[in-house]
Amino acid sequence: MMTLRQVEVIRAVMVTGTIGGAAKLLNVSAPGISRLVKYTERSLGIRFFQRQNGRYFPTPEAENIFEQINGVYKKVDDLSEIISKIGRGGLSELRIGSVPSISQVMVPRAIERVRRRYPDLGIDINILKLEEAIDYLLLGRGECVAMSYRLEHSGLDFMPLASGELYCIVPPGHELAGRKQVSAAEITRYPLIGIDPNDPYGRIMAEIFARHRLDYNITIRARFGTTVCALVKAGLGIAIIDQFTVAHGGYPGIELLKITEPTRFDTYIAVKRGAPLSLHVEYFIESLRAEMRAVEPSRGNGKTASARGRKK
Repeated sequence: MMTLRQVEVIRAVMVTGTIGGAAKLLNVSAPGISRLVKYTERSLGIRFFQRQNGRYFPTPEAENIFEQINGVYKKVDDLSEIISKIGRGGLSELRIGSVPSISQVMVPRAIERVRRRYPDLGIDINILKLEEAIDYLLLGRGECVAMSYRLEHSGLDFMPLASGELYCIVPPGHELAGRKQVSAAEITRYPLIGIDPNDPYGRIMAEIFARHRLDYNITIRARFGTTVCALVKAGLGIAIIDQFTVAHGGYPGIELLKITEPTRFDTYIAVKRGAPLSLHVEYFIESLRAEMRAVEPSRGNGKTASARGRKK
């Protein structure tokens, strides 16, 4: 039997016609090539080459062997090409979902990291609400969903991402604009724009009022945080929003005020229980966690979500 190394050396001599040429092609020493050729001929009982004027020519009995060697080498080349494609993300697709609040800023930053590592990877991103996320995972439409809340479900597992804070957002020129912070009680004095409190994401926003037994009035309801930001920017009221929606200046034209009361909440990655994760989705989760933890309140040195610089 011939090893792949012997196949490689014999083919190199056949292609270049000299021991020195084969050595240069394979970036090894010429004596090593010569010894391996002699050993292969001796062990197999076949003379591969005859030497004429310093060059090596295939013997008649070795012609069929060389055809097979070329075939083997072509298969090795094909295997190497496939391995290279897989290493760059080719032949694969990353399918992930996210709730709107994380998809606005955090997911694109994580995907940028993924793209740098896997430049040929196909990527499919879905923006999902809670009821959509469950089917998305259980039916195998995607591998993970970034969520701003967790729920009890026998078919899903939740892994921690990062903790965040809530901010009060106001339009430029509002009487609260320019302030560093505001209390929950002060917020209730103004027309509020918000998410339905019965929505899991809306409950995160409304929890601060419920905890302090404050009455409040949502004059305009919207389904997504980005819509809330747009309505605030238009001067139609103020709102409470999570820091990940507005991180890194993700929504310019509004001002962020820190809320006096504690507003910490947790975010998660949801996956189908028992389903193996691809290397690509594992790296996406790692990248998303790194991006979100870079702006966590305890790691941001007191800066606002819009002011924090990007972690490389």
